Amino acid sequence: MKKALIGIGIIVAVLVALLGAASMFMLQFSLSPKNEGKNISGSWDYMFENYPELEVWRDSLYQANALKDTFIYAPNGLRLHAYYVAASTPTPKTAVIVHGYTDNAVRMMMIGYMYNRNLDYNILLPDLRYSGLSEGEAFQMGWLDRKDVMQWMDVANQIYGDSTQMVVHGISMGAATTMMVSGESLPEYVKCFVEDCGYTSVWAQFSKELKEDFGLPEFPLMYTTNWLCDLVYGWNFAEASAIRQVEKCKLPMLFIHGEKDDYVPTFMVYQLYEAKPQPKEIWTVPNADHATSYKLNKETYTEKVKQFTNKYIR
Repeated sequence: MKKALIGIGIIVAVLVALLGAASMFMLQFSLSPKNEGKNISGSWDYMFENYPELEVWRDSLYQANALKDTFIYAPNGLRLHAYYVAASTPTPKTAVIVHGYTDNAVRMMMIGYMYNRNLDYNILLPDLRYSGLSEGEAFQMGWLDRKDVMQWMDVANQIYGDSTQMVVHGISMGAATTMMVSGESLPEYVKCFVEDCGYTSVWAQFSKELKEDFGLPEFPLMYTTNWLCDLVYGWNFAEASAIRQVEKCKLPMLFIHGEKDDYVPTFMVYQLYEAKPQPKEIWTVPNADHATSYKLNKETYTEKVKQFTNKYIR
């Protein structure tokens, strides 16, 4: 009997150790992957290859000393970076533009171009934690980032005259961040939001990837990794919920999602749209997969955003 109990104890200890190791692997795999967003020059090259019009625009901004850097510090002391560009003439119209997973502010410059060059907005594009020129050792999937973006919104308001009319626009993880911001208590200068292919919650997105990439169910690995994330980073997958935040949002929001998106599945946008109180609008984009709605439909995308924002920003 004693030997059997010892044997059971050893098996349990081995299983616990394996589960702990698997949880640590999953946390690092999810939040600290290889990050193309740390390669600034490579990011510019990528953008010029996919959006050739940006090279002339970027060069003209450099020549005019119009593309500027600014830094802030997060409450935990991390140094965070953003780019900003003023409109061609003084205006209160301002866009804060938030990038996605393994991206950076440079890789959102096509949306910066849309607002600044086509719609004549002031723009500010932050590098989220662990991205671009910002410090950090892991992505925070929008949850801690929402507080950083709120700091950046205040910075943009100060830069552009302290009486801005502001839209926050995000893609993918940046869209989830935008929705997470939308549920907070916000200053009066914030007028509306645009979210493009954001997930409903970190739990839902990671559970979907766990099943697709590894063929594993939620239990037990999602639960142990969730606990480990709370221990290491002070937040957990369950609380990082865009859908619960949009339920609290009273400001207007435009939802955009590709109809062929299987990375952040298209069904998520309908759940988010249903949860959001009015005012709200939705545009699902035929033939677009994840984060390609603008690339495939530049003119229509620009017009949709223009028509939406013109209702609330003048």
